[in-house]
Amino acid sequence: MEDNQLFRMDNIGIVVESLDDAIAFFEEIGLQLEGRGIIEGEWAGRVTGLGDQQVEIAMMATPDGHSRIELSRFLKPTVIADHRMAPVNALGYLRVMFTVNDIDEMVARLMKHDAQLVGEVVQYENAYRLCYIRGPEGILIGLAEPLGNK
Repeated sequence: MEDNQLFRMDNIGIVVESLDDAIAFFEEIGLQLEGRGIIEGEWAGRVTGLGDQQVEIAMMATPDGHSRIELSRFLKPTVIADHRMAPVNALGYLRVMFTVNDIDEMVARLMKHDAQLVGEVVQYENAYRLCYIRGPEGILIGLAEPLGNK
């Protein structure tokens, strides 16, 4: 591998108010909690540009172990902006897409965590059934059920 090539994508970060609610939501999807802890100190603030910080994080991994979501709850400094309920066409907005075996069953399970459909479950040609879901704190995810394997 050349020195300047990308090695891998490590994780996607999402800032939340309640780690417990976010962990439960992503566990319902099928991610596994790898670990939880506090990241703090001047060194961490040098990375983020926030100065002295204290952040509780939880690392969630997909069942195949190839992808991760880092959930962060800032203890200090305090959160200064809130983009959770921005519409899906807002600049810089993030959503994570998951492939599932049964989209209807997954939507029903996520509704038990106060998730809401953004629009509706739709079918794209003969390839996928798709939807967007807002989970706890307005976290936006996409679900895709591949067709043709059934």
